[in-house]
Amino acid sequence: MSMLRNLEAKLGGLVEGAFGRAFKTNVQPVELANKLAKEMEDNQMVSVSRVYVPNHYRVFLSPDDRAQFSSYEPALRKELSDYLLEHARQEGFALTSRPQVELHTDERLELGEFGIQAQLLSPPEEEEPGARAEVAPSVGDFGHTMVYSPDREARRLEPAVDRRQAFLVGDDRRNLLTGNRTVIGRSRDCDVVIPDPNVSRRHAEVRRGDDGWWVVDLDSTNGVKVNGRRVDEASLRPGDRIRIGVTDLTFELE
Repeated sequence: MSMLRNLEAKLGGLVEGAFGRAFKTNVQPVELANKLAKEMEDNQMVSVSRVYVPNHYRVFLSPDDRAQFSSYEPALRKELSDYLLEHARQEGFALTSRPQVELHTDERLELGEFGIQAQLLSPPEEEEPGARAEVAPSVGDFGHTMVYSPDREARRLEPAVDRRQAFLVGDDRRNLLTGNRTVIGRSRDCDVVIPDPNVSRRHAEVRRGDDGWWVVDLDSTNGVKVNGRRVDEASLRPGDRIRIGVTDLTFELE
């Protein structure tokens, strides 16, 4: 049995008859798996001896398509993650962690359409001193979402332009966020330096994407909290408090 048929069989067993009736016009899980694998292959990062692929995937669905998965969304995400893990193994790709798959709703999408963002959240360290990695154009691009439709060619979902400036405010400093990524940590090479032994050298990143601003934990030792809750990643809104070590940074837009 092929990997895709095996995936369909597993998911079909979650709800009796579901895949014989519910997915004739809506987004089908097997099609999600197929396009997730395509995005994995299209977003490669070539290092000295390995080909790394994204380990984090956001799937954007129309409200009606998202609703159809509501009763077994965790199981769907796990099976899609398992499928990507096995696909990477079969193709000889390297992963920095197990693939994660998130589902999100996007009002701009029509029934049967879905968008995918593929990101490499923790880029690998160089394998030899002075070596330079060859990076595929879309690796780590949080403003890049491919939309797949049943009746037209794949296209990019253009981001809504937000021209407001973003800041991280704390310790009597106001840090303007420039570009799409701002690294926070103890190392002097970081964009926002926090001289605290509880902070990892590269602790977290604040990233700008087509769906707003996000903070992402870079596998730090002591983690990241947003408004008192520990997160691996979280979307940011004005006034949100980000705790790094014992330092609180407030996210602001203006």
